[in-house]
Amino acid sequence: MHPSASDAFPGFRPVPRTGVIYVMSEAARRGFHYGSKDWANLGQGAPETGVLPGSPERVARVDVSPASLEYAPVDGLRELREAVANLYNARYRKGKASQYTADNVCISPGGRSALTRIAASLGPVHLGHVLPDYTAYEELLGVFRDFVPIPIPLHEADGFRLPVEALRERVVAMGLGAVLLSNPCNPTGHVVAGDELSRWVATMRELRCVLVLDEFYAHYVYDRDVPVSAAEYVEDVDHDPVVIVDGLTKNWRYPGWRLSWTVGPTSVIRGLASAGSFLDGGAPHPLQQAAIPLLEPAVADAEAAAIRACFRAKRALVVDRCRRMGLELPTPPEGAFYVFPGLGRLPPKLQDGLALFEAALDRQVICVPGAFFDIDPGNRRSAFGSRLASRVRLSFGPDVETLTRGLDRLEALVTGG
Repeated sequence: MHPSASDAFPGFRPVPRTGVIYVMSEAARRGFHYGSKDWANLGQGAPETGVLPGSPERVARVDVSPASLEYAPVDGLRELREAVANLYNARYRKGKASQYTADNVCISPGGRSALTRIAASLGPVHLGHVLPDYTAYEELLGVFRDFVPIPIPLHEADGFRLPVEALRERVVAMGLGAVLLSNPCNPTGHVVAGDELSRWVATMRELRCVLVLDEFYAHYVYDRDVPVSAAEYVEDVDHDPVVIVDGLTKNWRYPGWRLSWTVGPTSVIRGLASAGSFLDGGAPHPLQQAAIPLLEPAVADAEAAAIRACFRAKRALVVDRCRRMGLELPTPPEGAFYVFPGLGRLPPKLQDGLALFEAALDRQVICVPGAFFDIDPGNRRSAFGSRLASRVRLSFGPDVETLTRGLDRLEALVTGG
């Protein structure tokens, strides 16, 4: 499904450049570089990082104390872990008997690292993963061999939703021991929230199936005025099988910090710390110290409110422009900062996501072919064409100037201008 890497040096296996890595490598080969004003990067999943109306002051410098020159604990500074736990309790667990503590939190150097620790800690289970979903899950689910990845395809006719009844059926029929997905979803923008999310958590609690939720876009929700998290519906933080991953990358708009956390039962957190000792060694000490004030509930909530206001407006812009140029987008995304339109109304030569991607590069615009989200660990479905081949993902993470420039060029491309 994906372009493969060239032959590796003897002794090393070839590692394919897939998903966004392939996209950005191809763009760089044609002259793209970060900071370029000539390109419109609507491919990579990064939000604009500057000041937004109403957002807290941005961190412009990080002090490095003599103590922070030492290694930090592999599971993270206790002060930062306490700050994460306090934020989740303030947002989602007011009045509940069971509260998160620092022992329910593990700090990792980025979201991929956090997810890799989880994958390394899973036992010999069937792990369900939905399609479409985050491209990096493909390598993550293919490297570790203890568990068996089981795809759960979602369908456009259902709005790419997985009703709780269907979730229960899949868990029971396939003997799933864990389910992984992003919520809000990258790339569809679907959000599981409110009563629906409560029923998801209750179902997984009843079936004793671990729910691993990538909540990196929890601040980017447009049909509600508060962030979304499964933490709100956990009954017992140490016994409910709910594991949450989040971080500064998207929800605080500090992608360069590569700082994330995992929240879950203490027994799971201990395992993740052990995995981190041989996988990554832990997150940078100075950045962990600098992150603590950002987790203050008032600061975090102000950032979330600023994100919603800014990105709602950008969502409206990109949805309108996509529909004007003939991209199929029946409903706006409920969350995250992507649209995932179909290409069936475009000229025949542009109805394939990879073809549109290549043609857009010629106009210095970056997008991501839809097939890359049809994650296929081990290429077990490589003999079949992807049902997502006639889609692309466009990001409205960049600033309005970049976004408008990219949309103008795409419209000229698809209309023959």
